[in-house]
Amino acid sequence: ADMPHMTIRLAGPQDVAAMLDIYTPVVRDTAISFEETAPSLAEFEDRVRAVSKSFPWLVCVRDGDVLGYAYGSTFSPRAAYQWAAETTVYVADGAKRRGVGRGLYTSLLACLALQGYAVAIARIALPNAGSVGLHEAMGFESFGMLPRAGFKLGTWHDVGYWRLALADVGQPDPLKTPSDLLGDASWSDGVRSGHAFLKQ
Repeated sequence: ADMPHMTIRLAGPQDVAAMLDIYTPVVRDTAISFEETAPSLAEFEDRVRAVSKSFPWLVCVRDGDVLGYAYGSTFSPRAAYQWAAETTVYVADGAKRRGVGRGLYTSLLACLALQGYAVAIARIALPNAGSVGLHEAMGFESFGMLPRAGFKLGTWHDVGYWRLALADVGQPDPLKTPSDLLGDASWSDGVRSGHAFLKQ
């Protein structure tokens, strides 16, 4: 029989419940997310829809099962920051060490670069060796730490900042949205570019 095939694609409404199942224990049991209460399904669906208008929101799927997801988001709403994208990735517990995080991030960064983003920024609540390792493997560099930035689960947490230059331009071009790029061969190549890292 064929081995189950892992693939990376843009997230759709059919993926929301499975992504929320990955995210809920992260919110409930860890300081990886600084949210205190997991969003409802409707709220999470709204979030995915809103983010997807401006940024790639990707899923890694095997036979219909969502193994992880990654997305870009606004680093800060002020105009001069618009070329800086914050990046986020979550991998299901049962799917760790299979290249899912690296595959998703490869695709995410390729898509953000095609849209015209100049820098990707990640905030990581510390300690989180897995996330730091992934970001540094992707070429992100640490550029500082905010001590005791958040209080959750009874203790203070430091937050580290990592950045990766996506473009080195004097004058950045206007950003493109995912819908501007849909149907563009380079966009579908970007979405699929993380496949090389997936351990099928």
